[in-house]
Amino acid sequence: MKGILLPLTLLAGILAFSLWNGSRIASDTARWQMQLQQAGEMARSEHWAEASSALQDSYGDWSRRQTYLHIVSQHNAVDEAETMYRRCAAFAAAREPSEFQAELAGLLEQLRLLAEMEQFSARNIF
Repeated sequence: MKGILLPLTLLAGILAFSLWNGSRIASDTARWQMQLQQAGEMARSEHWAEASSALQDSYGDWSRRQTYLHIVSQHNAVDEAETMYRRCAAFAAAREPSEFQAELAGLLEQLRLLAEMEQFSARNIF
């Protein structure tokens, strides 16, 4: 019985971390998505300075989580979102509404996928 206690404790710890991590990533991505949706609304209203500012705030929030995201998530998913943030900023600076909205939609989807990849589900296990 003693021989099985350590492996079970280790598995329970891994499970607890996995559940916590999925919840944390979901919370973060939901916050970034909300920030980006607000930037999109401002851009649709032709308030480009406010849209750029909201996008920069979201990017700053995103950047603070980069180290953690690179540890627990797939690098290519994180890197793709990073690239999309930068393209959104370029389109906002150029005041290109259709390109900005298209890139923003892609970024929102990429963040959704990032959260989905970290969720504890049978699909992610098998």
